Amino acid sequence: MININRVAKVVKGGRRFSFSAIVTVGDGKGRVGVSMGKANEISDAIRKGGEAARAAMIRVPMLSETIPYQVVGRFGSSRVLLKPATPGTGVIAAGGVRAILEAAGIRNILTKQLGSRNPNNVVKATMDGLRQLRTVEDFAAKRGLTVPEVLGLVPPGEGRRGEAAKPEAEAAAPSEPGTETAVADAPTAETPVEEPPSKEAKSDE
Repeated sequence: MININRVAKVVKGGRRFSFSAIVTVGDGKGRVGVSMGKANEISDAIRKGGEAARAAMIRVPMLSETIPYQVVGRFGSSRVLLKPATPGTGVIAAGGVRAILEAAGIRNILTKQLGSRNPNNVVKATMDGLRQLRTVEDFAAKRGLTVPEVLGLVPPGEGRRGEAAKPEAEAAAPSEPGTETAVADAPTAETPVEEPPSKEAKSDE
């Protein structure tokens, strides 16, 4: 649970209270979701928020218990900077940002809240930043390259050239004996063909 807000509505005979709760859920292995639940009781609001958060879970790409690269999530006037950190750094975050990252299973990260500190906007900006993350396989598929080419381990084209050489090598390999059939006495382009004597040669004789 990230935040609980109480709203009072003035009616004839007194006040009527309702509650809204921002809840985050995650499996600690890269999946996390955030949602808000509203009800007349706190327990019902938390239950509704948890159910909605489970239905809206997303997959967060991770690299050694941190994020692959730096991103900035935005929502309204709130911005949240998410920056990868080395092992042992911990989760340098506060409020809803910390709750979301810990639920996702991220253990080392640097964050900074910029702009509005409204809890609703902050959690949505955090989720926007996590949605921007992509894996190296996603970039390779989008650019039509292999993973080593994207990482700069091989020059562009080398990875695909190696993959294309395999079918050519298989096609050039000799086939098993007995599979080829030869046509006997078939004329080829290199074999000269004798032409019949012309009529002019017969008349001279």
